[in-house]
This record gives sequence, structure tokens and C-alpha cells, in this order.
Amino acid sequence: MSMKIRSLIAAFAISTLSTTAIAQDATTEEPAGPPAGEPAVFTSEDSVRINGQTINYDVTAKETYFFNEKDAPDASIFSFTYLKKGVADPTTRPVMFVFNGGPGSASLWLHMGVIGPKIVDVATDGPQDDGAPPYPIIDNPHSMLDVADLVFIDPIGTGYSRVLEDGDAADHWGVEEDAQSVGNFIRRWLTENKRWGSPKYIAGESYGTTRAAALAEELNSGYNDVALNGILLISAILDFDTFLEQVGLFPTHAAIGWYHNKVDRSAWNNDFDAFQAEARTFATDTLAPALLKGQGLPAEEKSAVISRYSDFTGLSEDYLNRANMSVDVGRFMKELLRDQGLSVGRYDGRYTGVEEEGVGEYTWDDPSGYAMDSAFTGAMNDYMTRFLNIDIPRPYEVLSFGPGSKWKSVSGGGSGGPGFTNVVPGLGEAMRQNKDLRVLLAGGWFDQATPLFSAELSLQAYGVPQDRIVKAYYDAGHMMYLERSELEKLSEDMHDFVAQ
Repeated sequence: MSMKIRSLIAAFAISTLSTTAIAQDATTEEPAGPPAGEPAVFTSEDSVRINGQTINYDVTAKETYFFNEKDAPDASIFSFTYLKKGVADPTTRPVMFVFNGGPGSASLWLHMGVIGPKIVDVATDGPQDDGAPPYPIIDNPHSMLDVADLVFIDPIGTGYSRVLEDGDAADHWGVEEDAQSVGNFIRRWLTENKRWGSPKYIAGESYGTTRAAALAEELNSGYNDVALNGILLISAILDFDTFLEQVGLFPTHAAIGWYHNKVDRSAWNNDFDAFQAEARTFATDTLAPALLKGQGLPAEEKSAVISRYSDFTGLSEDYLNRANMSVDVGRFMKELLRDQGLSVGRYDGRYTGVEEEGVGEYTWDDPSGYAMDSAFTGAMNDYMTRFLNIDIPRPYEVLSFGPGSKWKSVSGGGSGGPGFTNVVPGLGEAMRQNKDLRVLLAGGWFDQATPLFSAELSLQAYGVPQDRIVKAYYDAGHMMYLERSELEKLSEDMHDFVAQ
């Protein structure tokens, strides 16, 4: 794989976060960060028209310093705050804290894609490459600013946020460490802005959903807790169990096979919903037991499972037999359209790319990744310099490989010992201890990076109140807001969720 796709995969943390990696990284010495200096602050004001009303707002883009036990600044978090003008009673005005994933990603994707008051005009009516500039920055009629003040957070090691010379990245780069770091920022922001009495929401995308669930537990702990009204999980990954991922991935592969006409749609009367329902039942009731049996699966039974697997996905029975039904994301990207010399996207399986050769097991890059990154990177830097007048000479870290390569996991929900990251138990605990905490789970049918069904299976764990989970589905991939109609639907679903 190219360096670019390796970085993107690491940045969205879809592989298991294991304690083996922790042991390997523990001996790596981090270079000292830069001197603290004075924290940067940039202010401006603007207006935007949303849902028929004009919202006048103040913008503050700033560094917030955090201090160690010696009272020396050891890290800074850069954030973008949008406050509606003229609010007399802040307890009636919600505030939403927003971040993306990685770990290692800045918040520009949700910021410039769907939630912020200005977005890059890149949404289309189907999978398209973003091409070359210009990338227009426009007022966002779908922004959440009409119903909530917005705070976009770039976790330490992303955007302009960084470890300072008296700090240590190890204090911030891990599931629990990151949740504590971002949680400390949220408490600090609430105090500085006198908003402890406001309704509070957090919204995360991709690994940002892992962060959101871990934050729910962190903010709820102790007696300095922050009660949340809602959590928005956009393209969620909560439990990194590889078996769960394999079973949960199957309906996504089926959806992508359907989209590319590799499936006999007439067998389901061209009814995608019925097809998906049956694919989910097959995944849990047939495929999962077959995979668990391994070599103990009788040959006749294996043949029947493979035949049905092929019907749902379009992969050949011969390929599935040779792969022992173990088709991970990379293999599927390469194999589904191999006969056409094409690969399919990881973030969005509707996207296709022309392959350099047709014999490898894995593709060289992700066509749904390189189809959109230039527009967001260019637009975010343009927005910060021309619109917000941010004057910081160092690069804005869009997707940094550093944090993800040294990230410390939480094993089995924090039980200790070797294992995988699972933040569902902490989320369930936060929901059980807060009767008003609700969760919105939003996912795209064609997202292989964070499969929708995997997230649903995760949230079905005992201890998670099912009556406070709202589910929303999109005819798109990981970044459903790249599709014009789904951008509108996501905005409507988020507005409805906050308004409840």
C-alpha cells in the first residue's frame, strides 16, 4: 500500500487498538515540544441564514493552555467557538462540542463539511472526485448554529494543538488519556464561558465516536461531572473486536455489491431494505457460527454458506473458498471489481479507482480517500487565513500519523491486560446514570471504514438503554455529507435530535 493510504488507515484507527502496540511504543522517546509563548487568540463576527432565520454570531479561534503539576504549560488545544449573539439566558441555549477522529485527525471534516456556519461547496449528487481548486467556501444553510452554539476541538497533536516543551505526548495519546484531555478542555470552556447551566451535546465522527463514548464516561465520573443531553455518533466505531468487525462488515459488503450490480437484485424484488435485512440475519445467524467453527465446519455446510455469501456480495464462490470466507476490507476493495480493473473505496464503496495491476491481494490506495481530501484541506486553510484572519506560521495538521502510531488502548472496556478497545461499557454506564442522555447513531450503507452494522451490534450490549438510541441510515459512505441529499438529511436528523 502507498504511504498515503497507510496514513489514512492509521488516522481513522480501524485496526485493533492493542496493548501489544503499547508495549512496542513505550520505549520510544518523544522529542521536546516548543516553548509555550503566549496563547494565540483570534476573534471575528459574521452572520448566516439557517432555516429561514439570520444568525449573527461571534467567532473565537484560540489556544487553550494546560498546566502540569509544576504549573508549567505542557500542552495546548486549539478550538473554534461560534456563539450566537443576543442570547439573554444561556441556560436555554445548547452548546455542542465537535471533533473528528483518527486518532490524529483535526476537526475540519465536520467543521467544513456539515456542522459549521461555513462549508466547502463540495457535496455532489453522486460519487465524484474533488478535482483542483477553486473550492468555494459558502454560507451553510444546514449548520447547527441555529439550535446550538458550536465548539470545534482539535485534540492534542492535530490542527494547531500540540504538546509543549514541558509536556509529554504520552499524557494525551491514548483512549483514556485523550478523553481526560478533551474532558478537561470542555470543563475549562464551560467555566470560561459561564455555560455550566446550558444543555450539552458532543458530536464525533469515526474515531471521534470512540472518543465521544469514552468522554461520556470521563465527564460522568467523580463529583466534577458534566451531564450530557446527547451524543451524536457519526460513522461510529465503538468496539474493536476483530470478529465483531468481520461479522458487522458483511452487510456493508452486500450493500456495495448491490450498488455495483454484482448482486441479482431481482432475487429480492429490487427491494434494498429487504435485501439488507436478510443480509444482517445471514451475518449473525449463519456466517458468524460458520466462522467460529473454523475447520470444524462440515464441507457440505461450508459450501452452502459460501454459495449464499456469494449471492449477497457478488464475490465468486471460488474466491470465497480460497479465502476461507475471511474477506477483510482491503481484500474486498481489490477483489469485487477486479475483472474490470477497478478497486472500490474504503470510506465509501461506491467510489472506484483504476488499478495499476490486477494480480495483487490489496489495492494501492483508497479512491474514496483521494477523491475528497484536497478540497477539505485547501478550504480549511483558506477559511482560517482569509475569513478568520488566523496568523499561525506552523502547518495545520489535518491528519497526523504521530498520535495514531503511539496510541494506547483500553482493553475490553478498561479491564486491563491484552485485548481490544471497547468503549461501550462506559457509554452504557453514563446512560444508566443519566436518564436524559440520548444517542444518535448515524451511518452510511457503503462505509467499510466504520461499518454501520458493527456499531449497531456494539450498542446492543447489555447495559446500554435501547430506548434512548436513535438510528439514522444514509445512501452514502463514511462522510455522508459529501452527498447533497444526504447532507440535508443528516442536518435534519441532527436538528430533530437536539430539538427533542
